[in-house]
Amino acid sequence: MQEPEAGTTAEPELGFRDRGPAEGTAGPPGANKVPEVTVWFWVVKVLTTGAGETASDYLARTLGPVPAGCIGLAGLAALLTLQFRAPRYSVWTYWSAIVMVSVFGTMAADVVHVVAGVPYAVSTVGLSVALAAILMVWYASEGTLSIHSIRTRRRESFYWATVLTTFALGTAVGDLTAGTLHLGYFSSGVAFAAFIAVPAIAGRFLGLNAVAAFWWAYILTRPLGASFADWMGVPTTRHGLGWGTGPVTLALLVPIVVLINHLAVSQRDTPSKGRRAHAAD
Repeated sequence: MQEPEAGTTAEPELGFRDRGPAEGTAGPPGANKVPEVTVWFWVVKVLTTGAGETASDYLARTLGPVPAGCIGLAGLAALLTLQFRAPRYSVWTYWSAIVMVSVFGTMAADVVHVVAGVPYAVSTVGLSVALAAILMVWYASEGTLSIHSIRTRRRESFYWATVLTTFALGTAVGDLTAGTLHLGYFSSGVAFAAFIAVPAIAGRFLGLNAVAAFWWAYILTRPLGASFADWMGVPTTRHGLGWGTGPVTLALLVPIVVLINHLAVSQRDTPSKGRRAHAAD
């Protein structure tokens, strides 16, 4: 594959091109703050959703919901501060922030249910409305929802607000199907694995907008990873494998660290550099 000419946009591996208004333009000044969408993006994303789910459950059961929530909020604030201060995409900073978003997003959805007593069906609807509102305001303000255009502080703020909401929504949806609808964690994971293939198929064969397909798949990675992680961690009395949330969290963190280190060394998901690496394959 030849390297794209200057000013053009290459289609990332197993990713989606920006087909919004900003396509084919240089965009606002500054470096893109999020990674290229490659197969590694989706693998690490699913692993972080699982690790965030079980880490949140482990901390809540060990320390209690309030102390765990304070730790999660502090960690999230610290890492998002580093992310916003970074001048360009940094592999370790970005993915560490994603892990903490996963942990805190789970806590937020669980606290609303456990502490406030809000049913998962209600929180699912509420978070869906919140997500739709964020996306509409983002698009009205910027004219695009593409992650290939996160080059300004405002767009980055919209991006992380969307990401945090998708994690909380995915947690609520996963618990809704597994518990309220009595599908169980494994069956829920299988169902979400099937659903996540829909945007890829629709984008390739039915002409679904690439940015819409991306966010559809992104939202579904949360209940997908969390459902299988819960299935491995919960006791057999809850139709799980009974491995424990602590051990499952550690088991998931190992491949996460290995893959992030690989991306940091190879720079395969670094904007522009990642494209040159694919062109050389």
